[in-house]
Amino acid sequence: MAGNIILDGRLIKAYDRLKALAEYAGKTKDYADELWNELLLDDRMMDEFMYYLDNHTFLDKLKCSGYGLTDLYFFNMRNVEMKQDVGKNYADTNKEGLALDTFLMMADMLRNPEVYIKRLEAGPGMDRFYD
Repeated sequence: MAGNIILDGRLIKAYDRLKALAEYAGKTKDYADELWNELLLDDRMMDEFMYYLDNHTFLDKLKCSGYGLTDLYFFNMRNVEMKQDVGKNYADTNKEGLALDTFLMMADMLRNPEVYIKRLEAGPGMDRFYD
């Protein structure tokens, strides 16, 4: 007798949407797969991602050392702006790519919080881009 495989249709749709978002944001298939694997490893991350897909904003329920996805998103945005030297002009920023990067950053921060806390607390300045 063959075993039954039960698939969560919502996860299949989420994976398809992730691949579409990644392509739109200029990310590779490998990038999308890496992010998907991180999401599958942590139910809290998956919940946050599902919420993002449905609402196009962060749920911000998951915290690491007091920081949520919104905190990491704006940290990433400030870094991109400083590197591009575009000041506060958000028009050219790839917001979908930043959101996806934020999910990966949170996954890594959950494993290595001290590295990210140091960066988040460093404040403005180009020196924070170097360890």
